[in-house]
Amino acid sequence: MRRFIVVLLTFALSVVFSFFEISGGLAQSGDVAGSRDYPGIGRFTGSVITGYQVKDFDAARLQAAPFQNGKATAERRIEGRITRIAYRANPGPSTLEVSRNFENQLRTAGFETLVACDTDACGGIPFTEAIDVLPIPQMWIDGFNYRYYADRKVEGGRETYAVVLTSKNNDDVYVQLVVGVVGAIENKMVDAGEMAKGLREKGHIALYGIYFDTDKAMIKPESRPTLDEIAKLLRGQPQLNVFIVGHTDSQGTLDYNMDLSRRRASAVAAELAKSYQIANSRLGIAGVGFLAPIGSNATDSGRALNRRVELVAP
Repeated sequence: MRRFIVVLLTFALSVVFSFFEISGGLAQSGDVAGSRDYPGIGRFTGSVITGYQVKDFDAARLQAAPFQNGKATAERRIEGRITRIAYRANPGPSTLEVSRNFENQLRTAGFETLVACDTDACGGIPFTEAIDVLPIPQMWIDGFNYRYYADRKVEGGRETYAVVLTSKNNDDVYVQLVVGVVGAIENKMVDAGEMAKGLREKGHIALYGIYFDTDKAMIKPESRPTLDEIAKLLRGQPQLNVFIVGHTDSQGTLDYNMDLSRRRASAVAAELAKSYQIANSRLGIAGVGFLAPIGSNATDSGRALNRRVELVAP
């Protein structure tokens, strides 16, 4: 009898996971460039990654309970390292089947369920408008046909949230997995004194406090403190000239990244001239794309190090 029970349990587990792949974070054929599964979670068999975004520090909204009377009752804002991955599965499975495979995998990984609901039980269309979704065509969500699952794990003092949103576009099932590891922002501010020291001792200084949206060259408002310090440095040393050099990670072609990195350097120089009256003649610009990495472009942490602006002494 005991042998029969063991065989039955083994068979049941094989059925549960037969449609789920644990790929160890490796990319697969058809995935968007630079993407990979979240370690220890994996993907539904036959899926491809259609959208991928990792931020060392960002915010994500999740719902920990269904809506009531069209309004959120338990919305949470998670700040820390945020990973967003969108998948497209082959036609055939239901949204429930795909979602349940993710749910089972997360429970196996030690997560505890906060909420699991389908369209009407969640709150219909208003519910979908209150969650973060990667843009079309990376992720599709049908407000009349979706499933939402959110859970939480605390391990070793670290709090992690995971959200699985599953929906359909025609016959294709789309899934968005969001994993947020709660943590404080790393202080990446470099003041004018440190900039001067870096230029004096090494001939260059890497700056991580100048922010751009992905694939964009428009400086974001949160870059202001670092720009203030660059201006303070240049005003305090009227004879100092610098090159502003843009760097990227290796996602995309070399030509594209060379152009993007130069446009970003040019945007910094233009802002220093416009808002701080720093003479253009003191500001050289260059973009080297991913040709001067300081971390491995094979890892998320390495790519984050490589996305930077540097001041370089002539």
